[in-house]
Order: sequence, then structure tokens, then C-alpha cells
Amino acid sequence: METMLWLFVAGFVGGLIRGLVGIAKELRTSSTRKKKIRSDYIIVTLLASAGIGLMVGIFIADDVRFAVLAGYAGSDFLESLFKIKMKQKSW
Repeated sequence: METMLWLFVAGFVGGLIRGLVGIAKELRTSSTRKKKIRSDYIIVTLLASAGIGLMVGIFIADDVRFAVLAGYAGSDFLESLFKIKMKQKSW
């Protein structure tokens, strides 16, 4: 049970790293426009990354390194999927 908690936390950390990289990149590339950061989107993405990290960590010999990597890559995948779906909607 303790191992599962560490894998969950490792996936969360991977998603957090990805989120911070994305925010820093957006702040650096945006000009004078003020961007709003959606806290609900960040929370859902972090929890999904933690879950992905947990699942991958369990399947790959309880390795925390893979859980962090899966959390990072999983959040990147989710963010890309969200952007694609939002572009398809016609407002």
C-alpha cells in the first residue's frame, strides 16, 4: 500500500513538473496579453497524471522513475488532446 502511495505521488510530481514547464513557456512566449490560468484544469490534469503514474508504476515493477516519467508524458498527452478537442468546437 505504501508503494502505491509513492507511485501516485511520483506521477503527481511528473505532472506538476510538466505543468510548471508549460506555464513558464506560456509566460515567456506571450507578449503583453494577460493570460488566465485555470485552476480547475490544472487540478484535473495533476490528478490524472498521478493516476497514470500509479498505473504505469504498478505495471513496470514498482519503479518510481517510470511513474514520474508517465505522469509527465501523461499530462502532456492530456493537454494536447484537450487543445485538439477545443479547436474542433465551433463557438
